Amino acid sequence: MRLLLDSRSRSFSPGLLGDDALARLYAWPSGGGVRANFVSTLDGSAVGADGRSGSINTDADGRVFHLQRELADCVLVGAGTARAEGYRRGSTPIVVVSAHGHLPESLADGEGRAILVTCAASGRTEDDDVWVVGDDVVDLPAVVSRLRESGMPAVLAEGGPHLFHDLLEAGVVDEFALTLAPRLVGGDHLRVVAGSPLGETSGLDAEIVHLLEEDGSLLGLWRVTSP
Repeated sequence: MRLLLDSRSRSFSPGLLGDDALARLYAWPSGGGVRANFVSTLDGSAVGADGRSGSINTDADGRVFHLQRELADCVLVGAGTARAEGYRRGSTPIVVVSAHGHLPESLADGEGRAILVTCAASGRTEDDDVWVVGDDVVDLPAVVSRLRESGMPAVLAEGGPHLFHDLLEAGVVDEFALTLAPRLVGGDHLRVVAGSPLGETSGLDAEIVHLLEEDGSLLGLWRVTSP
């Protein structure tokens, strides 16, 4: 994997990266934060023809995907995405957002922790692995605060596009990692952000942190600068 740009040096600086250097680039800022991670095709689709993001993943994206999971304190994901992508428990806790209070069957058991985050309207009862946060809808800023208080400040949000939209709208996304896969799929698929327009006039701004390349895949990290 080659480093094309590191904004911290304010220059283009081509060079091959080892595992340690890559881990330093993707390390969370001091104090943690919420980082969204997505892959997209060249024509803007967040999924392949089968409706799953896994079908447009590349080897480079997979490498960074697993690295970020290792560096994160928890993975935040919508129930629909967890169900469609077949999420399973692992070494990093999985935090599933479901307004209806339904945990996908693939996460029902296994090694590792899965936390269901829902709202009071779901009728679920709170316990160690079921968090009721919000009345009629899940209160996402309160979820992020609770994760921090629970010793999980470095949050990796993996989607889907609707949850990403809601996190952006709530103003809790600090960083955005995006892989641009060298593929075109056509069709009328979801983009990485799905929902109503963001921001009062022209959307939200972001500034680049770094840009990498491997076998045609471009992997970037941006800092969201708009409130």
